[in-house]
Amino acid sequence: MNTTRLIKIVSATLALGALAAGALAPSLAQQQPKRGAQPAGNAQQALIERGKYLAQAGDCIACHTVPGGKIFSGNRPMPTPFGTLYAPNITPDRQTGIGDWTADEFFKMMRTGRSRNGDLLYPAMPFASYTKVTRADTDAIFAYLRSVPPVRLASRQHDLRFPYNNRALLIGWRTLYFQEGEYVPDRSKSAEWNRGAYLVQGLGHCAMCHTPINALGGSSQERAFQGGLIPMQNWYAPSLTSNKEAGLGTWEIQDIIDLLQKGVSNRGTVYGPMAEVTFNSLQFMTTEDVRAMAVYLKSLPADQPLANDPAAAPARANVTQQFTQGKRIYDAQCASCHGAQGRGKLPHYPPLAANQSITMTSAVNPIRMVLNGGYPPGTRRNPMPYGMPPFAHELNDSDIAAVVTYIRTAWGNRGAPVGVREVNDLRAATVE
Repeated sequence: MNTTRLIKIVSATLALGALAAGALAPSLAQQQPKRGAQPAGNAQQALIERGKYLAQAGDCIACHTVPGGKIFSGNRPMPTPFGTLYAPNITPDRQTGIGDWTADEFFKMMRTGRSRNGDLLYPAMPFASYTKVTRADTDAIFAYLRSVPPVRLASRQHDLRFPYNNRALLIGWRTLYFQEGEYVPDRSKSAEWNRGAYLVQGLGHCAMCHTPINALGGSSQERAFQGGLIPMQNWYAPSLTSNKEAGLGTWEIQDIIDLLQKGVSNRGTVYGPMAEVTFNSLQFMTTEDVRAMAVYLKSLPADQPLANDPAAAPARANVTQQFTQGKRIYDAQCASCHGAQGRGKLPHYPPLAANQSITMTSAVNPIRMVLNGGYPPGTRRNPMPYGMPPFAHELNDSDIAAVVTYIRTAWGNRGAPVGVREVNDLRAATVE
């Protein structure tokens, strides 16, 4: 195998490792501090607080903290088909963390995707988005990380199979999918729109999940935010464009704000990886910042649904039989919460009729919800959310295929039916 082909293959596979639950980010920077100078007293505390806000908005805790462990002490595993990546310790411990790092070194890592010793970072660290973050915001994050309790805990080495453990081959991925440089405001747009673009494109790294993966395993700029399957997590991240299939084209700005901040809105509820993003990150953002993101997302042009989505369900010959079976199951198991006509009971039980997330091309999410259930995150604005119980141990694959088909085709919904094999594949991948 020649070197060029090998680089392409490794680039493609490593790109998949970059798909981590995403969050969103805030504020354009304030005046940047002088190099080498430490702000004193209240100014230093204000810088730390702003850094905390930015770190929360970037959802740093999601990768750098083991659930129940000490904050930012690292070693949270990120399984991939090519081995396991481990997030490093980013506490200010001088031996095992970033205690000996300088602000310049931290900024260089964020901007260039290289560690302080020059090592190329694997794209599970979303440096392709973080490169857009301003120096002042990066300095604030660094000040906050230096303020948390140091933890003496060595970072585990990545456990990747050959040749994926050869960092030099990341040059191929970077050549194809990484463009270094700070966000440049669009002078033809409003200040609010530009703030939203900065938040979504930068620390938010929303495109990492909500952009389809191309043939080389990377994300093309042309398809940004058009939705895509998250293969390692078995969820489908819907389009964030104005696409009428499952995008935000018919959403009100307030509905988007509510979904991001509360986890529930009049148009839907967040589950799975997005629920973690809301819990760890978005609930802590100011309404002004979240509104700016909503304004930017609402402005994204419409796109066409993925015609060759690998998770798309082909039409089935026995739709009538499935529909009848599915209605029987729905009436017995689902109607008490979601209503006989699928209208739901907002805000606790989302509607299923005319619900774009139910009828989009991919049926992965509704199948997952019936199999595994789930809860939206408990947030400051919605502290005790209602949830969906799992039915994996109560319904067989045929039953689940039938009820999901019914939900996707009843009440005027125009989703495609699903088959037993699709349910079986997801059950094997997600149910213990």
